[in-house]
Amino acid sequence: MAKYPTLLEQFRSFCFQNNANDLEEAIRYFSVFGGMGWSVDLSRPLDELIEEKILKNYRYIHGDIAKITQSNQTHHALLSAIAIGDRREHSAFRRADVTRAEGEASINFLIDNGLLIRDKSQDQPVDEKEVVSDKLFFIAPFMRFWFSSISPYYKGIKEGNFTEVKERWSHLQHEFTDLIYEQLVRELIKKSFTEDRVEKIGSYWDKNSEIEILARTKSGKIIAGSCKYSKSKANKSELTKLKEKCSDAQIHADIFVIFSKNGFSSEFKKEKGEGLKLFTLKHLRVLMEDLGPKDLLVNTNKKY
Repeated sequence: MAKYPTLLEQFRSFCFQNNANDLEEAIRYFSVFGGMGWSVDLSRPLDELIEEKILKNYRYIHGDIAKITQSNQTHHALLSAIAIGDRREHSAFRRADVTRAEGEASINFLIDNGLLIRDKSQDQPVDEKEVVSDKLFFIAPFMRFWFSSISPYYKGIKEGNFTEVKERWSHLQHEFTDLIYEQLVRELIKKSFTEDRVEKIGSYWDKNSEIEILARTKSGKIIAGSCKYSKSKANKSELTKLKEKCSDAQIHADIFVIFSKNGFSSEFKKEKGEGLKLFTLKHLRVLMEDLGPKDLLVNTNKKY
């Protein structure tokens, strides 16, 4: 049994607690406030809520987080590095300017104290000598938001000057939900393969390439997938690129999965079948089905 709630459990709790109906809006607000158990009025502008609930309560929230991190500068530097970087452990060490020994000790502390979890590549790289660094997920989406967009700008925030943090968020927010979408797509894939259930799912990466979704079913079939978040519809080139990545990694996929937030070209839709599954935003609604009091997580965080 997992020690901490999964992202899907947190998402369903957030949606039930805040009466979410619009999936896209729910994900956008969840990427900022998820995992804290706070009530959020989804009818109000997100930027307005960030200022009211987070920026104006900075001192109190910072104090609560500092109790977990013990106000350790290495912990804070690494958390920010992971929040704004590629999530790879070793690149976070470089970005935070800490030694490997310091970094590993800090990461272990942050995992033990419920801020991070490891994300391991689902396969070994072609080059057996290559060392693949683990990646790291924040358990609570809010903590990723805090260490990417709030904590680095603490000086201005403490003085009541929110200009810098608002400018930073205006540039970051358009891609900020991508990671949440990728995690939820993993959950969608698990729900979609019912007859031959998914037993392992994650991502694949090495120093040259990355496959966003890589899974193995009970029967041993390999599923490889990619996610597209742009406003344009995905076409057959998305599948071509995915197949090339698999070829480079010497991964022989049985089924390809493409998630495109805004749908697919008519030509590409004709390609779907047993070996190609196409998912759009509407398919993620299955993750919000049958919400009820049973989904509400008990949360002891202070409410803001």
